[in-house]
Amino acid sequence: MGVKVVVWTDQPRTFEPPYLARIGGWTLERYLTEAPEDQTWEFARGEVLVHSPATAEHQRLVGFLYRLLQEFCERTRWGEALTGPAALQILPDVVREPDVFVLAPEDIPRARGVPLTVRPVFIIEVTSPSTRTLDREEKARDYARAGVPEYWVVDPEHRELWVHRRTGEAYQAERVTAGLVSSVAVRGFALRVEWLWQDPLPPVRECLEEIERLSGSSAPRASGYVCLLYTSDAADE
Repeated sequence: MGVKVVVWTDQPRTFEPPYLARIGGWTLERYLTEAPEDQTWEFARGEVLVHSPATAEHQRLVGFLYRLLQEFCERTRWGEALTGPAALQILPDVVREPDVFVLAPEDIPRARGVPLTVRPVFIIEVTSPSTRTLDREEKARDYARAGVPEYWVVDPEHRELWVHRRTGEAYQAERVTAGLVSSVAVRGFALRVEWLWQDPLPPVRECLEEIERLSGSSAPRASGYVCLLYTSDAADE
């Protein structure tokens, strides 16, 4: 059964999933005390962002990406992959709950408690119609401002991957529709964009074996992209 949100005004309105509710008048202290641990709630500049329950398709894709990164980190003995919901304070007034993120080895010992105050080197969000603008615009500005080197947004509905890489104080964004995409933050990690749209999703072990075979080869690179810039001070506007 889906969860409904009722907004009480002079004329109550009911919203059914997918939705993204913004509620103002919150403090960081209240968010850390009252936000439920089993749901995705984020805090940004005095607002809480309440996400509708994730679909099974969303969770399968997040799980695939998490397992792919987790096993890659274990095989290479570099870094640690984590998944949400995990409150990550990336800025003094912003707490995000990324779908998947990777910590560098030196930051793993400091990843304790709530909220986490370490800075990931790599973040992936699987977007949906209700969070597309949030993920591609607002979060991109926040992550750039926080100094996250690399940020990917997976859009299953449009079958596109947005790859954000930090250049100076800004992100350069590429819209990728096919081919092999390599991470610059997690050296050696890569994936074929086509894997993300397969149903069922491909076995993680087979994907990792292909990554190992392609490592250092002249395999075809990703294609079909446009470039955008996200500056780190845009979040202050």
